[in-house]
Amino acid sequence: MRIFRCRKKRLLPWPRLLGGQRGMTLIELLVSSIIGLIVVASAFELYLTQHRGWLIQDEVSDAQQAARASIRMLSGHIRMAGFGLPEQIGPLVAHDANPDTLMVIYQPPGHCEAPIEHDMPQPSAELRCDGHDISCFKENRWAYIYDPTADTGEFFVITEVQAAAAHIQHNTTVLSRCYPKGSQVFMIEAYRFYIDQSDSLHPVLMVEEMGEPAAPFAENIENLQFRFVMLNGDTLNVPNQPGLVRQVLVDLTARTNREDLQFQDEYRRREFATKVQVRNLGF
Repeated sequence: MRIFRCRKKRLLPWPRLLGGQRGMTLIELLVSSIIGLIVVASAFELYLTQHRGWLIQDEVSDAQQAARASIRMLSGHIRMAGFGLPEQIGPLVAHDANPDTLMVIYQPPGHCEAPIEHDMPQPSAELRCDGHDISCFKENRWAYIYDPTADTGEFFVITEVQAAAAHIQHNTTVLSRCYPKGSQVFMIEAYRFYIDQSDSLHPVLMVEEMGEPAAPFAENIENLQFRFVMLNGDTLNVPNQPGLVRQVLVDLTARTNREDLQFQDEYRRREFATKVQVRNLGF
């Protein structure tokens, strides 16, 4: 006869049922959450700092490109100053306005000019250039008539070009006098450069062609300065005899579009300078 004995099962202690681990307290949970938030905030701040740096570098690059393009444009026009003009016309008109203003005057390439072959009976009369090719003259553009005998002349607007008859009309501009046969008519290009500061946060370099509305060329151009080296070596802010200018010194300052709060002067600025030889004025 077999006797069966029942063994008592030994119960494991409570911690061992959980693999020897105990749960996190509320304080530990709060501390770990705070540490996690600090790590996330630090990473986010690092991202924002790098992102601001990238944006500023892009704006600095834009400012440099705008400044270089402006310097190239100004240099090209200044080199043409006085091209094909009679000495009576001033090739450069400067104003020391801080920022400065400069007008450059020259004849377009190709020497678009023709003499009148008949005395004008009255100041409003058409200009008769019989026998000459006047196809290079353009309507609604400025021209200049010059009397070499009296050494005088004036600007006017061309309203109509009759190429077949070689007549030039100036209906909107009555001349100050009747010009005689032999007076020369020139096509003229004149450009004025200045900075529009009407919006102080976004100064703009403007280009105004004679007879046309001013047009923006480059944004965030903050300063523009011109100085003129004369034949005798003097450097002037405004030339008293424009025909004796030999070199124009151009200083230009461009800035970023937005403020950089981590930068000392709030805006990042780039300064450019160049020397332009005036090659069409008499030596």
